Amino acid sequence: MHLKKELFFISYNKIEYSKYRFERSKDDLETSIKNFDDNKYIASINRSYYAIFHAVRSINILDGFDSKKHSGVISYFQHHYIKTNIFNVKYSKWIDKAFYIRNNADYIDFYIATKEDALEQIQHAEEFVRFVQNYLKSKYEFYES
Repeated sequence: MHLKKELFFISYNKIEYSKYRFERSKDDLETSIKNFDDNKYIASINRSYYAIFHAVRSINILDGFDSKKHSGVISYFQHHYIKTNIFNVKYSKWIDKAFYIRNNADYIDFYIATKEDALEQIQHAEEFVRFVQNYLKSKYEFYES
């Protein structure tokens, strides 16, 4: 009996973590759009990446997986959701590109982020976040947001 209660608690935490992470994803996307509107393209690219990243984490945690490294989070998702055809392979390419361009924007001095780059990242993040939201709604009864 004690074990069942503990397992329920663990499941509850996974659900709450997933919801929290997905809300962060939506907030990041909203911030990305605001930054874009203010011509802050580097900041917009950064937040678009994090919108995707937190959406990925919202799914991974439901499997009980998390990682402190971005590469670990992305690798797990690609192995368990892209390679198994749960998510289209185009999302893998988008995630890789978002990671690459965000790293450049964040860590390369004098990196020039174009309006076109930022817009593309927003568009990818919007579609990805929407797809994740639909996935969560269809797969998990608890998910209504």
